[in-house]
Amino acid sequence: MTIPALLSALLLIAAGIVFLVAGAEVFIRGAVKLAALIGVSPLVIGLTVVAYGTSMPELAVNIQSTYANLDGLAVGNAIGSNIANILLILGLSALVAPLVVSQQLVRLDVPLMIGASVLVIFMASDGEISSVDGGILFGLLIAYTVFLIYKSRRENKAISKEYEDALAKKPPPTPANLALIGGQILFGVGGLVLGSTWLVEGASTIAEAFGVSDLIIGLTVVAIGTSLPELATSLVASYRGERDIAVGNVVGSNMFNLLMVLGLGAIFAPTSLTVESQALLVDMPIMLAASIMCLPIFFTGKIPRWAGGMFFGYYITYTMFLVYTSTGNPAADWITTAVLYIAAPLTVLWLAYITYQAWRERQAEPYRKM
Repeated sequence: MTIPALLSALLLIAAGIVFLVAGAEVFIRGAVKLAALIGVSPLVIGLTVVAYGTSMPELAVNIQSTYANLDGLAVGNAIGSNIANILLILGLSALVAPLVVSQQLVRLDVPLMIGASVLVIFMASDGEISSVDGGILFGLLIAYTVFLIYKSRRENKAISKEYEDALAKKPPPTPANLALIGGQILFGVGGLVLGSTWLVEGASTIAEAFGVSDLIIGLTVVAIGTSLPELATSLVASYRGERDIAVGNVVGSNMFNLLMVLGLGAIFAPTSLTVESQALLVDMPIMLAASIMCLPIFFTGKIPRWAGGMFFGYYITYTMFLVYTSTGNPAADWITTAVLYIAAPLTVLWLAYITYQAWRERQAEPYRKM
């Protein structure tokens, strides 16, 4: 591959990421205003429109990838984005400021995220996610969204006020506002389509030129690029001290990636969405492990800075493993050994300890109030 061709591909990727992020931002703003205009509650806007809207780049890239017969890129993008959402985005957000976690996430949303991860792995165990599997995943997302809308009717006024202040004010339903909102949504969709096309084209060019699989490109460059909206949203929310938005955005986005991004990707695929053995044996289990790791930490009611550092450290280690694996570097084996036999056991013991401590503190709370 010549240097001009490489620079051209890199420029295409960079332009694609810029258009994806800009398109997602404009789309989210328009969708939030539209939802507020038609009377959808602020909480539902936060849990669905914003969380799902930040995952629109992943959806756009996956649909483009399936049309281009780049199944590895499509699967790697969705799985890699989920790993990045937890390890990179939550990690960096908690390093900025310790995050508060509501018990609703512990009781409902995180277990559902873990269950969705297990379901996707089960569906992919035969080496593919069929169009029927995709339809099931998409149907589950519809059910999850309807449940959130139903549940939001019982939200208390404090939460409503919090999300209303953080997300949107109800605009007056004038023709000018409707035209502005419609223009924002159309412009956002256009940016998503154009950006995803450029990103997929540039990534596939580099993958072919250097002999790197499209799965690896999807797990790294594309996954990080399409996760930029979630990263920006969570970092800003963390910096401003917005309660739960940083964490809820990540959990909601992960549900969207699993149920809709992979679901529609499988539906739009010519036959089915092929899942490579590395994704099934390595990357999907890592995604599941990261999701499970959230549960004991969230149980404590917060994500402290040490947990953010641990998440971020694991993401750096995972990225190094992918790079070394793609280049045939023996250091990949050393990383695997260190994680499996040293880091993972120590992490399990530490998470068990903090969970036990949090449980003891909660058991002691009734006696302290007496």
